[in-house]
Amino acid sequence: MGLRLPRRYWLTGAGNGIGASLAEAILQTGAYLAVSSRSARSCETLSVRYPGQVLTVPGNLTDSQAVREVGEQIARQWGALDQVIVNAGTAEYIDGQPADHSLIEHIVRSNLLAASFCIEMALPLLRAGTEPHLVGIASPATYMPPSQIEAGGRGMRHLIDSARAQPACTGVDVTLVHPGYDGPSLGPDGCFPTPTHWSADEAAQHVLDHLVERPREVALPIASMSALWPLPSSTETMQPDIDACQAKNGYPIKGQP
Repeated sequence: MGLRLPRRYWLTGAGNGIGASLAEAILQTGAYLAVSSRSARSCETLSVRYPGQVLTVPGNLTDSQAVREVGEQIARQWGALDQVIVNAGTAEYIDGQPADHSLIEHIVRSNLLAASFCIEMALPLLRAGTEPHLVGIASPATYMPPSQIEAGGRGMRHLIDSARAQPACTGVDVTLVHPGYDGPSLGPDGCFPTPTHWSADEAAQHVLDHLVERPREVALPIASMSALWPLPSSTETMQPDIDACQAKNGYPIKGQP
């Protein structure tokens, strides 16, 4: 009986919040992990802490050419991927106010466009892998209904469902991780249960525990979105189309694409 080789992961948005916690938890299993973040420093820190396990592939994932180059680097290094977790993007909280068109464009580019580039690039590598699994993590900006978050609606769900239906995805399990609940009425009184006050580490472990079963969806009924998608520690890694003033006024970052 041959030895089982470590699984090969690619995780985007690994710089902070739930992405950084997922990276730590995955590496602690002994897996190989390709990490993408606009912050090269966070990728390099993981590489130092987990020598031989980390492939750093930072880049602007809203640029299709940059995503292709990431794929080429992974292919040269490993030849295939076994699991991909698409987490890069932004979570914009606008308090019910109408969103400016530039913010809507930023959300679509940072979340949906970047995710579509990543999924397209990753599918051939997954099909060459072992027990392949594609996971998309939706931020509030791309999952909540338009009455709550004006830009995007359930865009990430549509993107994941579309990927699942592609012939290129044959043989690849696909899971959507989203904020909210598993059903419309989970409490004994017919009301939503109280949201959970999870840290990013706790939420990441919840996700990984459920991904073992490869479900179609994993819900995150959390009380505070900013606990999982916090503002960055500085404005150095902010997207160029969202200025520093906006960053300071409450646009938590899901995980820089």
